[in-house]
Amino acid sequence: MNGLSDVRLTLHSQELAAGQDNDAREADMRNAPSGLSRWGLFWHRLHTRKALLTLTSEQLKDVGLTREQAREEGLKPFWRI
Repeated sequence: MNGLSDVRLTLHSQELAAGQDNDAREADMRNAPSGLSRWGLFWHRLHTRKALLTLTSEQLKDVGLTREQAREEGLKPFWRI
């Protein structure tokens, strides 16, 4: 499914907002494929965030996101966690 990593990033950011004290950078690396360079990680974020914007309402419902949450995550610049 396209956008799976973005979904993980979004869900994890919600956990952080709810008071989890995990390091965001460490969590981001855990959700990305291993062995990526910094530019590889940026490319991965860009690609998966754009894929999140293309998910249908049914797909978003399956992963527990609203259209607004998906839009917010999908429009983030690639350099932001």
